[in-house]
Amino acid sequence: AAMACFGTRLAPLAEPLDGPWATEVRRIAEEAGLVVVAGMFTPAPGGKVANTLLATGPGVEAAYDKIHLYDAFGFTESTTVAAGSEVVTIELDGVGIGLATCYDVRFPELFRAHADAGALLTVLPASWGDGPGKRDQWELLTRARALDATLWVAAVDQADPVASGHEPPPRTPAGIGYSAVIGPDGTVRSRLEAGPGLLIADLDLEEVAAVRRSVPVLANRRL
Repeated sequence: AAMACFGTRLAPLAEPLDGPWATEVRRIAEEAGLVVVAGMFTPAPGGKVANTLLATGPGVEAAYDKIHLYDAFGFTESTTVAAGSEVVTIELDGVGIGLATCYDVRFPELFRAHADAGALLTVLPASWGDGPGKRDQWELLTRARALDATLWVAAVDQADPVASGHEPPPRTPAGIGYSAVIGPDGTVRSRLEAGPGLLIADLDLEEVAAVRRSVPVLANRRL
């Protein structure tokens, strides 16, 4: 949701992937020589929108529509958002990277699908709703998804509004922060706190193969 905050009417804000918002993100990515993954809203049938990740930059152009909608904890994302259906991975310098969004983290089969498609890393932007136990769940789930798919996870959550000096939005999920880079063995390698920050990490991609040799849970699957 980098395009607009939750709690606003999304349908009037939604733009196609060739619209001005995505075009400007593309320009920034090309100018910086970086691949950017950013959340936006694209039009969907029936007056709904898709919760879309745009991945763009030199040699990369893809979009992922969030598959698992946040119909939980009293919220019903499905009333305004249409679910995606396609697993999406991108390739950057020969490295496969899976794309997932927020509530997707509760569904291990998506992360295993990334691994099956050759991904060594999943990028997971989120706006993780606050509440009792939610930080524990965020940390548990992101570590579990790295471990049970034996890949790196870059879990990028919206900063806590209070830690950012803002009032939390009423009746709307907001972030808790605690973005993290998690290794394929499920260990946290680096992490931010609740407030805004910049986290830069080097990933040893050879660790994926080493962990999969040691704990071949993907190869040992029976279901």
